[in-house]
Amino acid sequence: MSILDPTISIVIPIHNEAEVLPEFLDKKLLPEIEKIKNYKIEVIFVDDGSTDKSAEILENYTEKSRKFKLISLSRNFGKEPALSAGLKYAKGAAVITIDADGQQPPELIPKFIEKWENGAEIVTGVRDRFTKHGFVQKTGSKLFYWMLRKMGNKHTVPGSTDFRLIDRTVVDEFNKLSEHNRITRGLIDWLGFKQEYIKYTYGARLAGKPSYNMSKLFHLAIDSFVSMSTTPLVIFGYIGAIITVLSFLLGIFVIVQQYILGDPLGLYWNGAVQMAIFITFLVGLVLISQAISALYISHIHAEAQGRPLYIVDKKKSKNL
Repeated sequence: MSILDPTISIVIPIHNEAEVLPEFLDKKLLPEIEKIKNYKIEVIFVDDGSTDKSAEILENYTEKSRKFKLISLSRNFGKEPALSAGLKYAKGAAVITIDADGQQPPELIPKFIEKWENGAEIVTGVRDRFTKHGFVQKTGSKLFYWMLRKMGNKHTVPGSTDFRLIDRTVVDEFNKLSEHNRITRGLIDWLGFKQEYIKYTYGARLAGKPSYNMSKLFHLAIDSFVSMSTTPLVIFGYIGAIITVLSFLLGIFVIVQQYILGDPLGLYWNGAVQMAIFITFLVGLVLISQAISALYISHIHAEAQGRPLYIVDKKKSKNL
């Protein structure tokens, strides 16, 4: 724990959450904040280009108290850039990130702070189990973390989420990172500071539908694998070597069996069939390898453009 000032920042990324914001803030988050007596609290809303009435609701809170701050992004950049914007503007000795949909329990915040006070530099909420989530979501989550660990990312614990407390030292180091295609939890884990975990039950949304649909989650998973590991390139290098060796051995087998021994097995592989087998294997390998390479090239292209990760609309932002 490194206390620069007795302030704790709470960062909440928001995109079209007008249905849940009043209940989440008034009945869940703010009552828990009131229980924290040893620290000043600043609550940083990051409006990620909402098109509903989320911005109006958030402005009402900023007018009530200067402890509420609003970062209004010029358009929807995505949850990861929104989290990065919140961490950039947070000034507290520790920063807590939490979603606004009610699936992450604010009542655990005092436990997060307690672990931080006892020396943890990162305290991460880990989903112990789901409630009212389907087979696809549960299986997809398990598969995602299994693949992430198999690809060499040993830092991220299965079930870990963006519901976490981050020490000021960690936040400062995170803010130095420059990649655009990012998964925040993976990068924070990669930094390697002392980390502890708190398990919790991942609940159902208070209302409405999640803006992070299956398509966005799939793209996030792909970005995670590409940005956090070069293992896919290595895997397909090995596959290419294996297929090359097998193709060579199969070619030798065909020559010996069909042309030297006179086809004792009666396989009757003519030249067209032999060529079709080799071409099918090699074309499939080339297409898959090109797809993986294209993902890496697209990330290189995004980084080379040098565009900002997000843009803050300062006219709409409040109390910064």
